[in-house]
Amino acid sequence: MAHGGAQSLVRLVGVLLVLALVAGAATGLWLLRPVPSYSSDDVTAGSPFDVTFRVENKDDWFPLANLKVSCVLAHVRAEPIAPTLIGATNVRLPATDIRGLEPGESGTFTCPFLSFLEHQVKDDPGVATRAEIYFRSAYDVPFLGSLLGSLQLTDNSARYFLDTRVLPPRWVVKPPQR
Repeated sequence: MAHGGAQSLVRLVGVLLVLALVAGAATGLWLLRPVPSYSSDDVTAGSPFDVTFRVENKDDWFPLANLKVSCVLAHVRAEPIAPTLIGATNVRLPATDIRGLEPGESGTFTCPFLSFLEHQVKDDPGVATRAEIYFRSAYDVPFLGSLLGSLQLTDNSARYFLDTRVLPPRWVVKPPQR
């Protein structure tokens, strides 16, 4: 009876070891996935809601294949506007075999918030200083996405606010809350 219990314990330890190895490999692969990074070009003239943003693939190995970028107007203080998802326009990516970004490549896009906000409020600069935006990107899982069809990752960027303390103003990552 003790021999049977020892065999069961060895099997249990073996199963737990295999599960730990699979979980470790999955976590390692998840940490290696490419994640797009975003930045804004300066607001030189016109509306801060009509500027060009840059998306970049800073990953050294994996492409962002079939990249789709959306803009989210997350929050406008003192305005009754719900978070709104708007597809990016004027998307300009380098010409490659796949629609997306290879490692180290970057592209540009515009968020058409201005057309949405024209119907909501008239104080464009005032709203911009009280607004938060972020970007949602969807792209194929490296290697598996092209093999399995429509397997995609979705990533939300950090939130951005308009920093008017610098000239020209630009959208910058919102500092963490204390």
